[in-house]
This record gives sequence, C-alpha cells and structure tokens, in this order.
Amino acid sequence: MMKYILVTGGVISGIGKGIIASSVGTILKSCGLHVTAIKIDPYINIDAGTFSPYEHGEVFVLDDGGEVDLDLGNYERFLDIRLTRDNNLTTGKIYQSVINKERRGDYLGKTVQVVPHITDAIQERVMRQAKVSVDDDGIEPEVCVIELGGTVGDIESMPFIEAFRQFQFKVKRENFCNIHVSLVPQPNSTGEQKTKPTQNSVRELRGLGLSPDLIVCRCSTPLDTAVKEKISMFCHVEPEQVICIHDVSSIYRVPLLLEDQGIVDYFCRRLDLPIEMRPRKMLTKWKEMSDRSDRLLEQTSIALVGKYTKLSDSYASVIKALEHSALAINYKLEVKYIDSADLEPAALQEEPVKYHEAWQKLCSADGVLVPGGFGVRGTEGKIQAINWARRKKKPFLGVCLGMQLAVCEFARNVLGWEDANSTEFDPETKHPVVIEMPEHNPGQMGGTMRLGKRRTLFKNTSSFLRRLYGDAEYVDERHRHRFEVNPELKQHFEDRGFRFVGQDLEGERMEIIELEDHPYFVGVQYHPEFTSRPIKPSPPYFGLLLAASGKLQNYLQKGCRLSPRDTYSDRSGSSSPDSEISEIKFPSLS
Repeated sequence: MMKYILVTGGVISGIGKGIIASSVGTILKSCGLHVTAIKIDPYINIDAGTFSPYEHGEVFVLDDGGEVDLDLGNYERFLDIRLTRDNNLTTGKIYQSVINKERRGDYLGKTVQVVPHITDAIQERVMRQAKVSVDDDGIEPEVCVIELGGTVGDIESMPFIEAFRQFQFKVKRENFCNIHVSLVPQPNSTGEQKTKPTQNSVRELRGLGLSPDLIVCRCSTPLDTAVKEKISMFCHVEPEQVICIHDVSSIYRVPLLLEDQGIVDYFCRRLDLPIEMRPRKMLTKWKEMSDRSDRLLEQTSIALVGKYTKLSDSYASVIKALEHSALAINYKLEVKYIDSADLEPAALQEEPVKYHEAWQKLCSADGVLVPGGFGVRGTEGKIQAINWARRKKKPFLGVCLGMQLAVCEFARNVLGWEDANSTEFDPETKHPVVIEMPEHNPGQMGGTMRLGKRRTLFKNTSSFLRRLYGDAEYVDERHRHRFEVNPELKQHFEDRGFRFVGQDLEGERMEIIELEDHPYFVGVQYHPEFTSRPIKPSPPYFGLLLAASGKLQNYLQKGCRLSPRDTYSDRSGSSSPDSEISEIKFPSLS
C-alpha cells in the first residue's frame, strides 16, 4: 500500500513547510524507499505561470513545461527526482475539472457541491498522481509526501482539509500520517518560548478532523525540554512526537536534525515502513555538504542584476545554482543584489545615491549575472551592466532575457545599430535583433510560451560551455520564453566574434552565445538553474563561479576535473568517493 505523509502549516505562512517536506522525503529516500511529492496550492489560478515573482517567489519550470510553485524546485533538488505539472495541485485545476465534468453531463441529475464532488476530485487526483514514477528507474513510488500550502484555518484551504479528513479513513490509519509545522515565537522582551500559537493552531486542525502525528516546531533556538513537554500535554501527542527545527546555518542540516530526533524510527512504527537499514550512510553527503558550507574561508561575489531584487525568493533557483557551484569549488558565495533600474542614467538625476551604490556594487563584484525576466522596466540598466562586463572582461552569464539583452548590447555598441532592441520593448525598431516566436499566441497569456525540456545541439567543438558539459554533443534543458534571437541577423554577429555555439534541432533558434577574447562571456536561452543539484551543479553557473574565482582556465586544462580537496569524500577523508556519495561529475544530461 502507498504511504501518504501530509504536511500542514499553522500560525503563519512561509514557515518552512517546503523544506520540512523535502527533508522528510530525503530521509525516507535515504532508507531505500521510492518517494514522490505533491504540492497543493489553494489559490484559484490554474498554475503559477502568470504570477509576479513578488507574489509567491519564482515560477519553477518542469520537464513537461509545467509552471509551478518554487517548492517543487526544493523537492527536485533535495530528492533528485523529476516531477510533472500534475504534482502541483491548485484549487483552479480541481474546480476546472469538476466544472468540465458537469458540462459534459457526468453528474446528470445531481447538485454539484464542495462535498462530495470537490473533495472526491482532490482525493482522486492525489491517489492517481502518487503512483506516477518520478525516478529514472520507472519504479512506482512507495511514499508520497503532500504539502498543503497556506495556513490551517484559511478559508480557501477548507475543501482540502475536509478531503484529507475523509482520505485518512479511505486509505486506513497505518497508511496516512500528518505532520503539522508550527511557529514557536520567542519575543525579545522576555526571551521566553511561547507555545500558545502552536496550541491554537493544533486545536483548530483537530477541530477540522485532522489530528497531527508529529508537531514540527520552528523556532530561533532549540526548544527547552519544559516547552516540549507543554506542547505535548496541550496538543495530545507524546513528547517524542514534538520535533524541534531551529534556525540553522544551512538548509542541508534540516534532514540531519530530523533524523537525530528519531523520525525514522517513528515512521517505521507508525506507517509500518519496510526499512531495513538506517539512513546514516546516505545522509553522510548531507552532513559533509553542511560542514563544508560552514567552514568555507575564501569568498567570491556575484552581482545579480535584476528587477525583482527586493525578494530573494524571486530568484530562488538562481541563488541555489550559484550556491551549489560555489560549494563545489570551496568558496563562500556573496550575492550582490542590484536593481537594474538603479544603473540607468535616469537614476543619476532622480536618486543619485542609489545610482552610485548600484554601480559601486557592480564594479566590486567578481562576476555578473543577468537572470530571466519580463517587461521593459530596468532593461536599459541590464544592458549597461552587460556592456561593463564585456568591456572590462568580467565573467558574465546571461540567462533567457539576460542572453537576449547581451545580443542587443553587442548590436548597439559593436555593430553600430544604435536602435537595436527586442520587439518586446520596441516593436518599431529598425534592427529587431530579438523577435517574437511565430507560434506564440498573444491573445492568451497562461501557458503559451515555449516551455519545458528542449534539446540544444552544440555547433562548435571549442566552446567553453561544451567542455563544461563534459564535451557533450547536445544538452536537454528547460525553457520559458516568448521571444528569440532573430536568426536572420546571425551572420553579422558571428563575423565580429560573437558566436552562437548552441542551436535547436532545426538550427533556427539561437540557444547559447559565447564571445571570443573574453574570459567568460556566456548567454543561454534556457534556464539551467532548474536542473542544478547540490552535488551536480549546473555547468553554466559552475563556469561563472570558476571564472569569477580565477580557476576556469586551470579547470579546463586539467580536463574538467576538480582538485581532490574540492570533491566530496567518504568518511575516511580520502578523495575517492564511495559508491553512494558521488564525486561531482559533469554533466547530468538525463
């Protein structure tokens, strides 16, 4: 029987349910189980594709083109699995499917209601998706971790709570477990850990028919024993069922914290899991990663030039990809967030302090990254940053819009086409170096971009990026864009050393750019950050970090191998990894 673990949250949203759910899955996968994950978002949107990043953070893109919540990125990174769009369930998807059934006449003669029709649809979706394989071996999962977004008591999540109240009886108690994540605040005025918010949250959840099996307490410092016992007494659980997850230096420590508090033994008893071994061996790499990130001494800085810099979650996967790469070369990462609008000449007149601060950050960085984005605001500032990186020979990586703007910058300042632009920003430009893709439907915004995993062929054997990808002939990476480089103007660029080294299967879409006579000037149309993993960093980001730390040429000369101190070792301390803790290898092309 499939085992289901439901993760709910109380007191506040954004409490860390996604990391807890990912960590639980990681521990169970470490025990040899096949694990899948489902994220439920109670909003009425069909998917996350049309959100501003300031709403829920970045939009994560899956292999099948699904535009989903960023928590699915955490699941993929922690569990090293490949999810599909149906692993993200929204109120909009449920209601749409029920209304379509009603229009077809499937409920003929019946009044369609939240209970039972909506709740049944939720349960059917969960049971069906839980059986879909997410590993390369194609084996059906044995455990499904389900994260319910939002906070218990929210009006929009009520149908989901009711669905799982019924679900626990449908699948039987030994196959269903509820983890409730709550906040234990510690006011500065008293320094005392307060349990009342957790008590109220659990009381509300139990009033709705779900009784938590584990209460995970998020707090700034470890829970006192007396506080643990108080939560146990008032929330109807044993003291060992109260788990403390305090603030830690690295999210890689969270699975270790959970495992140290006996969560594996509890799941074995509660869910009758077929676990024979303890997960110590597999979790060694997590311990090593977190230990390494704590003791890094050398530092490198990357200027992230974007328009959503006020919320770091807007670039969650980009930051993670940079962190994975920095960790791989034993460097501490400093990300300098720069609002691209502050780099524009207009900012010098309106807000001179911000203008000078932004340029100071850019000029002091070891490398420059311009990530993806939409809309005209801040694009001229990004072009200024790209121009500076090109002229000063600073390592540069442009992703999606970042690559397109690098093409615009080169056209303006090297080819002499002063009005060169994307038709997204200037439909009347005489030099449309970036144009709308022919298949895009401008009448409808949701799900109409070029989305998901697409193949890119390398056209050049001497390419930097090809060597970083392990001298591969092609790569499969995830896309999310509406505009593309104008293929008719390609030759003008190549004649001046601006090479399009990667193209799609038909040779019509420009996918990868590289500039000659520059230490590292790379642009990619795809989003490599979505497939970066903690011990398998994404090659474009890895190249940027190598170049920023002055190690790229040495790395390429050594045949793309790291020095022994930069590989993940086994417990004996030697640099030859054992079978379960894989050495960093490039690429991961699957």
